[in-house]
Amino acid sequence: MRTLFGTDGIRAVAGIDPLDVPTIYAIGLALGHTLGASSSSPRVVLGMDTRESGPWIAATLTAGLVAAGAAVESAGVVTTPAIAYLARTHGFAAGVVISASHNPWQDNGIKIFGSDGYKLLDKVELAMEQEIFHYKSTATAPDPKALTAPAVNPSFAEDYLAFLHKAAPGLNLEGQKIVVDCANGAAWQLAQKLFAPLGGEVVFTHAAPTGRNINENCGALHPKVVAAETKAQSASIGITFDGDADRCLLADANGNVVNGDGILLMASRDLAERGLLTDSLVVATTMSNMGLEAALKRTGIRMLRAPVGDKYVLEQMQQHNAALGGEQSGHILLPHLATTGDGLLTALVILDLVARTGKPIHELCADLKVYPQVIVNVRVREKLPLESIPEVFAAIRAAETELSETGRVVIRYSGTEPLARVMIEAESEAAMRHHSEAIANAIRAELGE
Repeated sequence: MRTLFGTDGIRAVAGIDPLDVPTIYAIGLALGHTLGASSSSPRVVLGMDTRESGPWIAATLTAGLVAAGAAVESAGVVTTPAIAYLARTHGFAAGVVISASHNPWQDNGIKIFGSDGYKLLDKVELAMEQEIFHYKSTATAPDPKALTAPAVNPSFAEDYLAFLHKAAPGLNLEGQKIVVDCANGAAWQLAQKLFAPLGGEVVFTHAAPTGRNINENCGALHPKVVAAETKAQSASIGITFDGDADRCLLADANGNVVNGDGILLMASRDLAERGLLTDSLVVATTMSNMGLEAALKRTGIRMLRAPVGDKYVLEQMQQHNAALGGEQSGHILLPHLATTGDGLLTALVILDLVARTGKPIHELCADLKVYPQVIVNVRVREKLPLESIPEVFAAIRAAETELSETGRVVIRYSGTEPLARVMIEAESEAAMRHHSEAIANAIRAELGE
């Protein structure tokens, strides 16, 4: 079982184990050694979001990689999918992203992509963990104050932007007004450069990072913010990203949030009409609303559910040769275009769909009738198997029994934070709230901080 890597890399408070200097240096050594096994002079491309801890983490990680024989090049502040693209297309042995995605600014993280642009397999991460622990106990990490991150090569960002523009050739936004919330994160410069040549009126918000305001009351973590601004600006569509911009959520002209379920519905129907939806199949997760499944079924599209985490969605997609998958949170996977979720790419795909059909997004997903759903996050001191705790297990079984035909119960631990997530979905809102509170209270009583 992995203890460092979660569902999306290594993530923690910056400066505190496992994201302290000795561990970060050991990660660089372990990755460099792993890559050196298949190449005598491996090249690694590095990118980061806007957190103030990014530069010293980059410098420390680079020191470890170089000590292990790797050469490191930097793309600077770019999105996670930009690094995946660069790793795959520019001959790098790996791509590394320093980001904690939607987490607050105090956190940071390390995500690793292989030369193929895909996230590392769980078994590879497990093997790397053993090396990291070895180097952490045997190697002496340098003082990060004496280190510098590699110089930024601006051509990397330009190459990535050129790729994005090719994904929606001929897209013209003339006559449209759009609001784009950059979350004070990795997309803040790229988004402005991406949309500038497309015409129309684009209003950018939360595009002034300070190192400490990433995701703060903005971005995909707070989609109602862009929804309200879209309505206030009388704009036709709102777009919002998370801190590293591998996710995208939308808002319609009426100020309603359109989450990943709505995006999957719009994209799947469009792909199906163009004969590009293989086997009439979409892969979602256990968190996707039952309403999505029902709307897809009416169109003759099947939906499979994968565990939460875009890498697990991708595994199911590859197993079933699916052309589309994603998460309610806004990770949308389009393997014919990219190897990982890409918020900027998702935005272009939907804008292109709107331009081709002449229909606003609220019309394109008007029949998505969302079942009442609530997600309660409970902070926990440890992640014990929930079925081993009688009080918690009893509360879960009671909910499952009552909602067996009219709802769903999904209880899981976060792979990136010390949280238990309680998701209840039901036709009856009263039943939904009753059972979510009962389960959450049971977890708090037994495992709460």
